[in-house]
Amino acid sequence: MSEIESNVLLTGESGTGKELVAEAIHNSSKKRRGNPYIAINCAAIPDSILESESFGYVKGVFTSAVRDKNGLFEAADKGTLFMDEIGDDTAQFQSKLLRVIESKEIRRVADTSAKQVDVRIIAATNKDIAKMALDGNFRSDLFYRLSVIDIKITPLRDRKEDIPLLLEYFLKDSVRQMGKNVTGISGEAKKILSAYDWPGNVRELKNSIERAVALTNNIVLNAEDFLLAQDHFRRRANAKN
Repeated sequence: MSEIESNVLLTGESGTGKELVAEAIHNSSKKRRGNPYIAINCAAIPDSILESESFGYVKGVFTSAVRDKNGLFEAADKGTLFMDEIGDDTAQFQSKLLRVIESKEIRRVADTSAKQVDVRIIAATNKDIAKMALDGNFRSDLFYRLSVIDIKITPLRDRKEDIPLLLEYFLKDSVRQMGKNVTGISGEAKKILSAYDWPGNVRELKNSIERAVALTNNIVLNAEDFLLAQDHFRRRANAKN
């Protein structure tokens, strides 16, 4: 995918690691890696603010607008904009986003002039956006513009072979951030973690590693460092009784 610059749509359950995939796609792009990677959660921002955050605004348009402000599209110029929860966008914002994709221009709120931008969009949603488009609940023309490359990310319970690599990745990241002297995870803990179904998907796995690293006094994380492992042992003990 390093030679492909088309927009990408990532779909899958909440917490499956869509942003990790988006970052990997950005970093594998020969054209865009090394340039900005900007992420925005569309569902977390009110529609009235989403437009100004995405496209920017000019001085004086709001009471608090004391200067011109660049939007996220300008910040991501020559790079990638990851738009999470794209299925929650309103029809009004969808229309403006479609215009940006087609024209490759953005217009700041209340501005009279447009500016060219070169941005690759990677969008993500946990909704059935294809069905939403068929039902008229999402613009079909925007859906086709976003889903040039359509990647469905399966839940972690269906790809448990990825768990060992994710454990290693999240452990290194947590140790780096916290400065803890933790060098690995015991074989017993890995076995339990790999057998667990992870209903919260990759997000739950990441949080479990962070919690274990934060609270442990061990150099190597063992099963007792993980709450889900403790629950497993309690259930096993109760079954024996």
